[in-house]
Amino acid sequence: MTNETPLGKATDYADRYDPDLLFAIPRAESRAALGLSAELPFAGCDLWTAWEITWLNPDGVPRIASAAFDIPFDSPHLIESKSLKLYLGSFAMTRVESRSKLADTIAKDLSANTSSNVRVRLHESSEDVTIGDFDGICIDDADTRCDTFDVDAGLLQVGEEHATETLHSHLLRSLCPVTDQPDLGSVLVKYAGRRIDPAGLLRYIVSFRQHNDFHEACVERMFLDISERCNPEKLTVYARYQRRGGIDINPFRSDFESSPAPARLPRQ
Repeated sequence: MTNETPLGKATDYADRYDPDLLFAIPRAESRAALGLSAELPFAGCDLWTAWEITWLNPDGVPRIASAAFDIPFDSPHLIESKSLKLYLGSFAMTRVESRSKLADTIAKDLSANTSSNVRVRLHESSEDVTIGDFDGICIDDADTRCDTFDVDAGLLQVGEEHATETLHSHLLRSLCPVTDQPDLGSVLVKYAGRRIDPAGLLRYIVSFRQHNDFHEACVERMFLDISERCNPEKLTVYARYQRRGGIDINPFRSDFESSPAPARLPRQ
């Protein structure tokens, strides 16, 4: 996979529509490393936002937009992010009949590459994009000490009392498994069950700081580790990463919710 992907390589930037620029990555490899089988313990989606889309209308006048892509969690493949950037850039000098036609074309191509039904929404106005913040309690000021920077589920601790709560942190950092470039983000944990120690959860999130993996695999590992260590009755893990190359990736995994509110965070 890493020998063929355009990620981390010098690249020519096409400006005529070319769906062959898309590069699909099988989810099976990263999920096998987590011990996951075909029967997954969660549902969810991957919400991608592309901020740098431009094309020509039939009269040659440029149009611009942002786009939201909703990729099913159980798609056999995901799209490598640089290939998506190159693909979207290939519309720059392409005349497209209408915004809806462009959305349909992108949805068709992404669906074919992920072997799933990808939903696409184009926004030509900033008024269409909602800015919000995570619900619940921010744990970033928890009284703790962080000295573990290799992922360690043993940092997760629970108490005896029951809780139904939402915790979040803006201190998530992981590394691209191909280029080692840092990816910064925020992560939300919503659960019911024995109360999760917020300091331990913060240390656990910080332990991803030098972890090499794709965004989706990081969130799935968090979901599995919290499930196994804390044994919650219900659990959601939702990360929103900062954009890189004009694209942000926001994986959502849950065993009781179908999808999150799509609002972007202020840092995004």
